[in-house]
Amino acid sequence: MKFQVNRDVLSEAVSFAVKLLPARTTLPILSGVLIEATSEGLVLSSFDYEVSTQTKISATIESEGRALVSGRLLSEIANRLPNAPVTFETIDSRIHVRCGQANFTLLSMPVDEYPTIPQVEGETGVIPAEDFAAAVAQVAVAASRDDVTPVITGVQLEISGTNLSMIATDRYRVAIRDIPWESRNGDGDIAALVPARTIQEIGKTFGHGGNISISITSKDDRELIAFTADNKTVTSLLIKGNFPPVKRLFPETVENYAVVSTSDLIEATRRVKLVVEREAALRFTFENNSLTLEAIGGEQAQASETIDAAITGPAQVVVSLKPDFLLDGLGAVHSEFTRIAFTSVDNPGKPGPVLITSQTSKESNSENPYRYLLQPNLLLR
Repeated sequence: MKFQVNRDVLSEAVSFAVKLLPARTTLPILSGVLIEATSEGLVLSSFDYEVSTQTKISATIESEGRALVSGRLLSEIANRLPNAPVTFETIDSRIHVRCGQANFTLLSMPVDEYPTIPQVEGETGVIPAEDFAAAVAQVAVAASRDDVTPVITGVQLEISGTNLSMIATDRYRVAIRDIPWESRNGDGDIAALVPARTIQEIGKTFGHGGNISISITSKDDRELIAFTADNKTVTSLLIKGNFPPVKRLFPETVENYAVVSTSDLIEATRRVKLVVEREAALRFTFENNSLTLEAIGGEQAQASETIDAAITGPAQVVVSLKPDFLLDGLGAVHSEFTRIAFTSVDNPGKPGPVLITSQTSKESNSENPYRYLLQPNLLLR
């Protein structure tokens, strides 16, 4: 195998190929990047049995062939090569890389032992890349990081008609974002549970314009999803199991709510939380068209701050919320004002979850494709 390729094109392709490789793997061969030189160009792939990446780039191919090389090492080399064309050549079990005056000789891994990269055929639908990336950023923060319950470590995609809903929960909060969807096969309602880490990387990589093609399929008892854009493809195994029916937790209407400046509440929360320990909650008191935040950090430190709030409903509402969870929701509303709605539960002595949505002004509510439901803590005494 021998080919010549642009330095910047190669660097970007290798960075993409290794992005989802695990930091440690039980099989060393899975840390490699597969390089395939064909008459149609160059293909770089990686695969760890759960997720795969594949990208196609232009190159001048002198002789076709395949080679497998350490992905992390190749990425570091590609990122530091001088500004000159890069020549790859395989001789026996070695890969020779030349760029300007820089020369590297790398050990080729046994390519015949590398597993077959999964291919997902057909197209389930298409979604605008910018909408997809924005939705992922809003929702994935609510996914659980506790591997003990894998089913809530993912982002649930629910496709119905022309709408795609992304949903995530860690039991303490639920985030939902609806985005337009263009179906390509008319298969009706579809659900797919994608690992949160994978879909976050896809959102960052593919979110720069154009469309993302999504394909969902079952093959050899393996449920797979593929995301394709700009000659790049990521496939992922879906998480098995039933995602909890958290959509039913969202009320149709809420009569009691407060409207606050999003930036004011973010800054006040960041200040007041400075005196509490990491897992501690803050007390939020809504009354007299104001919101007072209070933190009791122990004998040495306390803090409070009051900001304006337009309140509709009872004279006073007091809830206790984890500040970091609240900040995740406020950072995702993407509007000047935030509506904090107070839901009710059957137990009158227990506060219901607060529903966080965007609002265009203090008086005017807006359509809410993004909703964030946060469970209060027991009230601080």
